[in-house]
Amino acid sequence: MQVVIFKLGNEQIAVETARVQNITDMMKITRVPKSPQYIKGLINLRGNVISLLDINLLLDIDKREDEKQENVIILRMEDEQVGITVDGVDEVLEIEEDMIEKVDEQKKLYIKGIINFKDRVVTLIDIDKLFVN
Repeated sequence: MQVVIFKLGNEQIAVETARVQNITDMMKITRVPKSPQYIKGLINLRGNVISLLDINLLLDIDKREDEKQENVIILRMEDEQVGITVDGVDEVLEIEEDMIEKVDEQKKLYIKGIINFKDRVVTLIDIDKLFVN
């Protein structure tokens, strides 16, 4: 399985590359009045209008005021694309299924597991379950 690892504050998060359509630099965001707080707005990527979500809010990860989110990851969700803003994209890695440690599913349904590397711990999220909750 291949994963994209990205940063949100001090956390490292991974998502399966099969869901990733594109990774791009931050771009102009058009705000949407009266939209839910987790919707940052809309972006225009090569003529496609895409909803941009604040994944920090969805994952309950604090955003430091001095830290600027520099990248947008475009994800394929069933019939549509959504964008998430991240502090930075670290790397794309090939991992083995047995590297993923399962977590108590009652805690956070959107966490598929923890990838425990020698030098760091990365949270693998199930993007579909994250956006449902």
